[in-house]
Amino acid sequence: MSNFHIRHEAMRIAGQRVDNDRRIEVRYPYTNEVIGSVPCATVEDVRHAFRTAADYQPALSRYDRHRILQRTAELLMAHKEELSDLITLEAGISKKDSLYEVTRAYDVFMLSGLLCLQDDAEVFSCDITPNGQKRKIYTMRSPLRAIAAITPFNHPLNQVAHKIAPSIATNNCMVLKPSEKTPLTALLLADLLYEAGLPPAMFSVITGDPAEICDEMLTSEHSDMITFTGGVEIGKYIAGKAVYKRQLLELGGNDPLIVMEDADLDRAATLAVNGATKNSGQRCTAVKRILVVESVADRFVELVTEKAKAIRCGDPMSPDSDMGTVIDEEAAMLFERRVNLALEAGAELKYGHQRNGALYGPTVIDRVPPEAEVVLQETFGPVIPIIRCPDDIEQVIQISNSTAYGLSSGICTDNLKYITRFIEGLQVGTVNVWEVPGYRIEMSPFGGIKDSGLGYKEGVLEAMKHYTNLKTYSLPW
Repeated sequence: MSNFHIRHEAMRIAGQRVDNDRRIEVRYPYTNEVIGSVPCATVEDVRHAFRTAADYQPALSRYDRHRILQRTAELLMAHKEELSDLITLEAGISKKDSLYEVTRAYDVFMLSGLLCLQDDAEVFSCDITPNGQKRKIYTMRSPLRAIAAITPFNHPLNQVAHKIAPSIATNNCMVLKPSEKTPLTALLLADLLYEAGLPPAMFSVITGDPAEICDEMLTSEHSDMITFTGGVEIGKYIAGKAVYKRQLLELGGNDPLIVMEDADLDRAATLAVNGATKNSGQRCTAVKRILVVESVADRFVELVTEKAKAIRCGDPMSPDSDMGTVIDEEAAMLFERRVNLALEAGAELKYGHQRNGALYGPTVIDRVPPEAEVVLQETFGPVIPIIRCPDDIEQVIQISNSTAYGLSSGICTDNLKYITRFIEGLQVGTVNVWEVPGYRIEMSPFGGIKDSGLGYKEGVLEAMKHYTNLKTYSLPW
């Protein structure tokens, strides 16, 4: 912290720095020190950003977009340490995690740059039925007027990358509101995009109090779409408020890691602990419940506890820390309360459950009742709750499906019959065999069902489809 320059930032509206006297402070979760501030946007600021975006008509060729996206990826790596430091200071996650996040964002821009070179048109011959004519139907994709994007605190760079990179790849204009808890990284990314050659009108960053400005973002007459990543309650509010606009809602998760009796328990325990503690457990796809069959549970719990004890939790800026803080003390207190309730309901504390401000270390609890709040709701932190299940795959599936969420899952088994049944029976968007629920590449489809989303997918390729209008035309040859 001693060498960090406090960043008092302005918004970026079509490349212009827009400021005002009302400020939101950004604090380092580890020490609660102020590391910067951003303006509190007015409704008129939001209207100005959307009018500007809707009035601009991007004319970038596919090659132009490719070069901008590739150049942005290169700039991310050139500024890797600066970005990593800023992410850690805003979000409190360890340097190991924030460095990894920069490389993930690199992948997003690199893959978007490659995908925008591919022709996404289709051709249909019409003379394939008795009623057909000697014609062909062609498709083409065109950008929307403007896209509204709202991102959460847990991935200040990569969540923004997943919104803006597909937007650029499809020649769209976007207005982004990052989380008021972690807005600084998004502003730095905007500057890198402008430096990479992006026409400034194609990307604006608005900062402020969501209670004041989000309704305008959702209802602006100048936008055609809202893309949101965040909590279920806000997602459902958006679904009701935005009404007729196109919506891409990536909401919460309560993702299980399932361990069957044939599993390599050491390998499964490694996945369990890493999946629950990376990014301080603040991922929608983090391991939030571990379902292990009773016949191997005792040994599995021993291994999980050993591996959790090896996690070095402390100063996020230290290169030796495996895990930093959660986003703020309020969040840490929520996790502490939920674990206490589980212990009162019969769960057993095996390790952890120590809090110091926003620092809440890996916490292993065994014999957690499936109805306990810590596993019934999304606990967005480094809690490692273990639910013991009967040695019956159908009951395991029933327990896994018993929450309102349906995002991702991880399966630890080599039994093909089990694998087939899990893929068929788990009510989720993703089933990963011998990987954590969150495993994916930045291009592959990603999203959930039930309270985890409306079933529409993100990932670069799917986002590019959602960010465009599809037009068909036919010709007599």
